[in-house]
Parts: sequence; C-alpha cells; structure tokens
Amino acid sequence: MTTLLAPAAAPESAATPALAPGGGLRRRIALRLLALLALGVLWEITARSVGNPAFIPSPGAVWRQLVLTSTTHDGVRGYSGHLLVEHLGVSLRRIVIGSAIGVAGGLIAGVLLGTVAWLRVIAEPVVTFVRALPPLAYFSLFIIWFGIDETPKLWLLSIAALPPVAVATAAAVHGAPAGLVEAARALGAGRWRTIRDVVLPSALPEIFTGIRLAVGVAYSSVVAAETINGVPGIGGMIRDAQRYSQTDVVVLGLFAIGLSGLLIDALLRIAADKLIPWRGIS
Repeated sequence: MTTLLAPAAAPESAATPALAPGGGLRRRIALRLLALLALGVLWEITARSVGNPAFIPSPGAVWRQLVLTSTTHDGVRGYSGHLLVEHLGVSLRRIVIGSAIGVAGGLIAGVLLGTVAWLRVIAEPVVTFVRALPPLAYFSLFIIWFGIDETPKLWLLSIAALPPVAVATAAAVHGAPAGLVEAARALGAGRWRTIRDVVLPSALPEIFTGIRLAVGVAYSSVVAAETINGVPGIGGMIRDAQRYSQTDVVVLGLFAIGLSGLLIDALLRIAADKLIPWRGIS
C-alpha cells in the first residue's frame, strides 16, 4: 500500500538526464551556441522595434564600436586615446592587485576569526558591517584620504574583496573536523601546526569558494572604482560613454567586463580542481 509519505517512484526519464556529464559535450556547446544565436536575434529584433540607438543599440552598432575602439581611425586611437584592450588591461590590473590584497587580508582575518573565539565575538559584526556597505559608500571617503589616483581605487577593490574570503575562511576553519584536530594534537602537534597541516587543508574548498566570490565582488566594483579619473579603464570608458549617451560603447564595456570575468572565473575553477583534488570527497 502506498502512503502519502512514501517516496514516489522516479520516472525513467529522470534517471537519465538529457545533459548527463561526459555524455554530451558537443551537445552542450551546440545548445549554448544556439541560445546565444537566439539572444542575438531577439536583441536585433528589439533594437529595430525600438528604433532608438541611444536607448537600445543594435548588435551591429556594438560590433562597429568594438572595431573602432580596437583600432586607429582617422587619427583617433581607440576610445579617449586608448585601445579597448588597454582599457581592459588597466582594469584587470586593478582587479588583480585589489583582489590579491583583499584575499590575503581575508585569509588572515578568517583564520584569526575561526580560531580565536573572543576575537570572533568582537570582529565578526565589523566584517558583516563592511560586507553590507555598497562600494560607493566608502569610495568618497578614500578619495578624501588618498586623492583621485590609483590608491583609492585599489583600496576600494581590496575592501570589497576582503569580507567574502574572511567569512568563508572563518566558517571553514571554525567547522574543521574535530576528530582530525584532536588526533593531530594527540600526536603532539602544536596549535599553529595543527592549523597549518589539518585545519587549512580541510578548509581549502570553502576558502576557494570565498576567493571566487571575492573576485566577483571586485569585478562588480571596478566600475564604481573608476567613476573618477578612471580612464584608461573599462569602468572609466563606460562612465564617459554614459555622459555622452554612447549606449553602444556602454554595452561594449559591459561585454568586456562580463566575458573577462567568465574567463577569470573559469581559470579559478581549473586552479581549484588542480590544487584541491579532494574537494567533494567526503
């Protein structure tokens, strides 16, 4: 007799998903290309229906801006004297430096928060407070303190990237397997050796997740960091284009940020798979 609490028998089609891992790489690629093509067609139709390039530029207009900003035409080099790849390179350099500082600070803060109970009680609300602040809220303060050059931009990206790593590291360190920690101490390992050899390796998967989140937050904050004196830089380019209603340049900048972000995230995932082969193994 079947009751309401008894698990329902799974249909046969559910046991063999259409996109099973390893069974359809070409199919997944084809499906994604087809989805991109459909989005492109929908974009073109919408742009033609609106009929206002300043509101919704067509894919062709964005492509023309890609060519113009990547070359020199009629004596004009790229956008504001810099090629698109140079704008992107400067932004990526800021993101890498800011993320590296934020990740390093987040790791140190996370280990301390996860291992020192009284410090966690005091500092955890501060980390949560900073994480809740939008980057623009403290960017003005950094400009007053450090001016409008590189320093306030790097400070903004660093502070934005720190909380995700600190929170993920503190939670992972605090939740390290008690049995392994006790076994290490029973074998004579000291406090910091236990952290180095037992706690941190078990926490690495969560730490890498925090790093991916931190880089994502830094990416989302780069436009805010480059709103003032941000040229060269993708955020500065977008900001300038917005002032002159160059919507096609704005869309191009968004694509540059999004696609480079996908590439960086893919590299981080590959690095995590190589460096943490035990991830997902219980």
